[in-house]
Amino acid sequence: MAQTTPPYHVPVMPSEVVELFAPLRRGVIVDATYGGGGHSAALLAAMPDIRILGLDRDLDATARVPVEPRVRLETANFGNLAAVLADPDVGAWIDEPGDHDSHGIGVAGLLFDFGVSSHQLDEAQRGFSYHGEGPLDMRMGPDADLTAADLVNSWDRDELARVIRRFGEEQFARRIADAIVRRRPIATTGELAAIVAGAVPAAARRRRHPARKTFQALRIAVNDELAAVEQGLEDAIASVRPQGRIVVIAYHSLEDRIVKQRFAAGAAGCECPPGLPVCVCEKAAELIRLTRKPLRPTEEEVRRNPRARSARLRAVERAAA
Repeated sequence: MAQTTPPYHVPVMPSEVVELFAPLRRGVIVDATYGGGGHSAALLAAMPDIRILGLDRDLDATARVPVEPRVRLETANFGNLAAVLADPDVGAWIDEPGDHDSHGIGVAGLLFDFGVSSHQLDEAQRGFSYHGEGPLDMRMGPDADLTAADLVNSWDRDELARVIRRFGEEQFARRIADAIVRRRPIATTGELAAIVAGAVPAAARRRRHPARKTFQALRIAVNDELAAVEQGLEDAIASVRPQGRIVVIAYHSLEDRIVKQRFAAGAAGCECPPGLPVCVCEKAAELIRLTRKPLRPTEEEVRRNPRARSARLRAVERAAA
């Protein structure tokens, strides 16, 4: 039987993303985590008057340039969003005359789909997956300074345990770090996955893969993901035009907590003590929350794409000036 090539990346909740951006009608939407371009393709098909500025730090993704005049791709980390938008050539493309609505020029919308792509997981040589055998890499792009092998083989036990506990929320972080240090040097994902599995109690091995949280923690550390999430959100809020929209899909509580708290702070407005008869701080809300609670994928979508099961989508609109 002929083998079929898996899709580069299956977009999560594409219908919900399109529905949230649909009121924008015209302008540029920044797909800050372009990946395989699935979300962008859905937006382009549903919204004939929008254009897409795609960003991705992964050279595999930005090499897949579509033959589409409404799409422009930039090789960049979304944590450097402000620098990309400050480029005069990019700015001129965004503010192309006649391609904006009554709310003026500037970015109409921004989409973030955090986490690792299907392609990165399926390519064993990228070193993201604990299911296959590959080098301990885990870099999402060449801008990352260290590989997972560097961390695993050079960091001391306490630092490894701290990272695994903090970024993986792993209760057995100390045991795993001890096992890693004892078994150095470690060269492959298969070796590391087996070491982690042997370090945790048997009961933990009977649930989801015991190396899942450790691999997540190392990936986050290698790519400095949480700092990029924080900076990318700030840049997005600063750059989106009035009544523009920001849509974010997160896959674990660390990312989602950052998004939830920043959106809540932006939507809070007045900070005066509750006993004052009138507002004196003069702080107006900069954001309007479009999703009070995060949207989750349907059961049908999870059946078709199990990797969507942990996704949480939150969205806001920039308050009118």
